[in-house]
Amino acid sequence: MTAERRVTRLSAPPRLPAVLARGAFTSPAKRGPYGGVRLPDERLVLPDAATDTRHLRAYARVCGFPEPGEGTPLPPSWPHVLGFPLAMRLMAGRAFPFPLLGLVHTGIELTQQRAVRAADRPEISVHAEHLAPHRRGTQFDVVTEARLDGRLVWHSRSTYLCRHGGRDRQEGGAGGSGRDDRPEPPAPLPVRDHWRLPSALGRRYASASGDRNPIHLHPLTAKLFGFPRHIAHGMWTFARALAATGAAVEGEQVSARAEFKAPVLLPTAVAFGCDEPTASAGSYRAPVRVHRFELRSGNGEGDGSPGGRLHLTGEVTSERLPSSARDRSSRNS
Repeated sequence: MTAERRVTRLSAPPRLPAVLARGAFTSPAKRGPYGGVRLPDERLVLPDAATDTRHLRAYARVCGFPEPGEGTPLPPSWPHVLGFPLAMRLMAGRAFPFPLLGLVHTGIELTQQRAVRAADRPEISVHAEHLAPHRRGTQFDVVTEARLDGRLVWHSRSTYLCRHGGRDRQEGGAGGSGRDDRPEPPAPLPVRDHWRLPSALGRRYASASGDRNPIHLHPLTAKLFGFPRHIAHGMWTFARALAATGAAVEGEQVSARAEFKAPVLLPTAVAFGCDEPTASAGSYRAPVRVHRFELRSGNGEGDGSPGGRLHLTGEVTSERLPSSARDRSSRNS
């Protein structure tokens, strides 16, 4: 599929303030109807993506990852930050059928074949696919990939929802069945920690990641979009959960997925739940650890029992490769 797409190669990352302003400007003209719409067949490619070490350190601090050092692996969620300006440019373009303002990020899946380091300059590519009807509107995926020396080392799929209703919702612009047949939520997981989230959390994450969506920055700007207060970034909740499970160790292969169930209003306190990891033998006879995790409302008081409003559910699978396997992976990449 991606080989048939029109490839646009960029010489530098898109400037996010300009891209977000363009998205705000074009959003009013994209209010539907959405019957028969198509996603653009374009794939944006940044051949030589560099990591800003100052932003990386700020990202690690706000998300709870270990302090990055020279030669240490980057957080598994960091390539999403590298690809975010490309994704925003794609969705802010006139050819994109849905308004950038108001899109809901409902889930993410990522796979890290090998750790990326700060000195690496991966090729980052972004495209959109899988347009599908949803009971609340239309959803689609934004795929981000990172390659080193032509080899795919990291891949993610973010699912977004454009909410709309009526007959146009039923048509969905794509045909086929929706992907909203989800099982009942599982029983609460054991609470491992309580996190108090300050009002400035959204601004801190925005400064580190570049995601300055106004719904995350201040109560007044969030109210313009129907929220009683500003909300935490979904990608912060995901990254913070990954950090809490320890899925950021040198040599690890990581697969993770998460669903964003409900917004986290700021300031607040939340309970992080995680089960004991299950383990099995991996491809190099190293242990494979599987954690299920979740985030629920909770004030951190009392007996610590779970049961608050569910904000995030997910699972992470990690395999720490032996040094010989890490060496082979590095040479092959």
